[in-house]
Amino acid sequence: MTARPYRGRARAEATEQTRLRIAAAAAAVLRAKGAGGFSLESVAREAGVTRLTVYNQFGSRRALLEAVFDDRAASGGLHRMREVMAQADAHVALSSLVEVFCAFWSSDQGSLAGLHAATSGDPVFEASLRERNERRRQAISVLVDRLCERGEVERATSKDLTDLLFVMTSFQTYSQLATDRTPDAACALIRQTVEDTVRRAAPK
Repeated sequence: MTARPYRGRARAEATEQTRLRIAAAAAAVLRAKGAGGFSLESVAREAGVTRLTVYNQFGSRRALLEAVFDDRAASGGLHRMREVMAQADAHVALSSLVEVFCAFWSSDQGSLAGLHAATSGDPVFEASLRERNERRRQAISVLVDRLCERGEVERATSKDLTDLLFVMTSFQTYSQLATDRTPDAACALIRQTVEDTVRRAAPK
């Protein structure tokens, strides 16, 4: 009576291992070839499986791109955002948010660059990536609102401040600054700029 459930669990585990292997191969393809060289075929070759296996696991190029982003987010530490938002001090939380996203952007810069480049040829994935980025804007908005409630930021400037901090913590900003800086130096510069921008938004 126990053999069938065991086989079912073993099959599910094997399927999940294959899925993870394909996602890792997809990230490697993005890192090495960019969005232009990314396809179900190229990922299948990298993973050592058939194109049909990739298709059966993900169904489309876009779903595979989504899986890469999810995998990078998990390994890049975005789960730490729960701790960031639980910080009582909004200034400390903003500083922690910068550190979390700098660590994420630097965790696999090559494949993340490929993911962002892939949006130019895939409007649906572009919308999905934009939605993911909007979660960062929403987190920043919540922290800015806390500063407004404490009288540390002018309510009238809160939208402008949120938009500026959103740009400062983006992958595009990080990748530009990290071109000729170490990851730590790029992160320190972003964190200092965020702190200066918040300070300038204080009531006169």
